[in-house]
Amino acid sequence: MAVVCRFPDKEGLLQERFFDLIHVKNTKALTLKEELSALLSNNGFDVQNLRGQGYDGASNMKSEFNGLQALFLKDCLYAYYVHCYAHRLQLALVAVARDVVPISKFFQKLLYIINIVDSSSKRHDAQVVEIARLLAIDQIETSKGGNQIKALKRPGDTRWGSRLGSISSLMDMFNAVSSTLQTIASDASDGTHRADADTAYNYLIDFEFVFGLCMMREILEISEELGKALQKKRQGIVNAIHLLSSTKALLVKLRSDNGWDDFFTTIVEFCMDHGIEIPDMDEPYWGHARRQADNFTKEHYFRAEIFRATLNSQLNELNLKFNEKVMGLLSVSVTLIPKNRFACFNAKDICKMVEKFYLADFTHQELIALERQLNHFASDASNNEDLKKPTTLIALCRCLFVTGRYRIYNMVDRLIRFLITLPVSTTSVECAFSSLKIIKTRLHNTMEDEYLANSLLIQVERELATKFNFEDIIADFKDRKKRRANL
Repeated sequence: MAVVCRFPDKEGLLQERFFDLIHVKNTKALTLKEELSALLSNNGFDVQNLRGQGYDGASNMKSEFNGLQALFLKDCLYAYYVHCYAHRLQLALVAVARDVVPISKFFQKLLYIINIVDSSSKRHDAQVVEIARLLAIDQIETSKGGNQIKALKRPGDTRWGSRLGSISSLMDMFNAVSSTLQTIASDASDGTHRADADTAYNYLIDFEFVFGLCMMREILEISEELGKALQKKRQGIVNAIHLLSSTKALLVKLRSDNGWDDFFTTIVEFCMDHGIEIPDMDEPYWGHARRQADNFTKEHYFRAEIFRATLNSQLNELNLKFNEKVMGLLSVSVTLIPKNRFACFNAKDICKMVEKFYLADFTHQELIALERQLNHFASDASNNEDLKKPTTLIALCRCLFVTGRYRIYNMVDRLIRFLITLPVSTTSVECAFSSLKIIKTRLHNTMEDEYLANSLLIQVERELATKFNFEDIIADFKDRKKRRANL
């Protein structure tokens, strides 16, 4: 288990440093909690001073009742949990979408089609024919490096954006894939290959599959920008809340009646362009367990059972990842940025939020002082050119130190330091695991945990390691009393 600490230093700079590597016997939440607590205690850290905790989306960590976050909250009420939203964002949204049975079937069919097409060399010939056809009817233009032969992207369980890439590549190559499958189904010498290609072709031209193809591309494109932004190592929480709000707003808009009408128009156009038969949406739907109901039409099935059910799952997942407490704290962060001209700034509301979430860190008298300082700070920052420049909370913390105003606005500075310790991604932890693959080779599988952690520290924190020279390291070893031999 890789541990990374996030903290503001004395000069107002936010540090996110690899701390240690823990070898756990099992991944039960209680075991992880005991190991982490022991690590912090051995290094002189009190769990009561913990203010932010972030993990990936594993069930033993995210559970609100008996997961790792809940166990730490029992010891420290103010160690607010922020889900690592960058941790395979699209994979999390795809996972909840697959709880909708038709969408789960859609992804199974998608992978099946890609496997059949990628295994055939005939896919290149089909693309050449398709490109020539599009050039003949002036739907694409010739250009240097353009109209290259492409390949279907295979979805991966550990790769960000791979599902969107798979769906987009299939839609872009739809006619070429269709021709390839027909060719395999008619020309393959092996009966099994012909049968597989015929099955894949039937999946491809089915309206329900095309519906899922267009819908998931629409949904995943909405969340793609948020996923990319949160993969950055130093993502500001102010940007995170803006991106989250816009993502949710776009999903709600898509779920509306107008969103459905626009989306269905897109489906119809795609089907007409590729010769897909469009069913009569007023006909009863007979492929469902509740088909006995007279009003269970095909439109109801596609609109309610697939379209809205999938969008609801996405919105519920977003609300789960950013709960009310976290959103409240992030909202405070937005109002403190001078670049935003203190839109929605209200010192009393901020103090109420602080009293609710950081009661152990501010006394009653300090809360009164905080409100006074916030009003002075807003007035000062509105007229001072240096304070107008920061665009993130992290930059503002640094600016207060550089200008010396952290002494005047000491309560404001304390609040900002608490807020910037809230992690919105665990990208540093992911980088540590990537480094672990380099360090822990087959030749090093027998190394002890301490040696492994030290080697990993040198790899992850390379910019710090470069500050030490060999002479200092040799001198340090010589000074150790427990060394059995002189170097």
